[in-house]
Amino acid sequence: MSKTQASTKVIVNDKDFGQTSKFVHENQKSLLFIAGAIVAMVIIYLAYQKLYLAPREETASNQIFVAQDFWEKKQWDKAIKGDAGYPGFEKIISDYSNTKAANLAYFYLGTAYLNKGEYRKAIDNLTNYRGGDSMVAAEALGSTGDAYVELKDYDKAVTYFKKAADKAGNKFLSPFYLKKLGLVYEAQNDNKSASDTYKKIKSDYPESTEAQSVDAYIARADAKL
Repeated sequence: MSKTQASTKVIVNDKDFGQTSKFVHENQKSLLFIAGAIVAMVIIYLAYQKLYLAPREETASNQIFVAQDFWEKKQWDKAIKGDAGYPGFEKIISDYSNTKAANLAYFYLGTAYLNKGEYRKAIDNLTNYRGGDSMVAAEALGSTGDAYVELKDYDKAVTYFKKAADKAGNKFLSPFYLKKLGLVYEAQNDNKSASDTYKKIKSDYPESTEAQSVDAYIARADAKL
């Protein structure tokens, strides 16, 4: 680089810095306002978390256990609607939205409706579950697949059983949902996909309960090819 080029570069940079300084000076009030607004938003958010969400989260967690007990006892209507002054899952969702308890209530509510045979309501609630627990998430996806099977919407059932098997990622639930996936493929007369799915259980999860009897399913699907 020549001396002329170096000198020119310095001059350009000085000009840029000068323009920046001029911008800051001319817009000082606006920049201070923006900075103040950001700080205020952070303070409001933290206060919202501490003073509003945290107490709601605690209250919701304290109230959901009765509905969970009804659910465990398969008293579906009481689990959904509540009983004797205790809220059911519907009210938990309605009164304590944006809490972890309300999110979990979507899973419980969806499975309750599934067991009652109200499949559309089951799907609506199960697909609203957004929890990070992979086991519960897999069960929510799998139960959604079950609901679609009952509605004979096999394409969507396939989608959800695939998601459930992938989400579970373990030797207990993954082969369980793969078997359901294979059965749906058979219901669609897609016996090649059914056979491949059953073979996946045998190869990937050989110690699973499903693998112990999967040869019969493979033979049945292959016989239809």
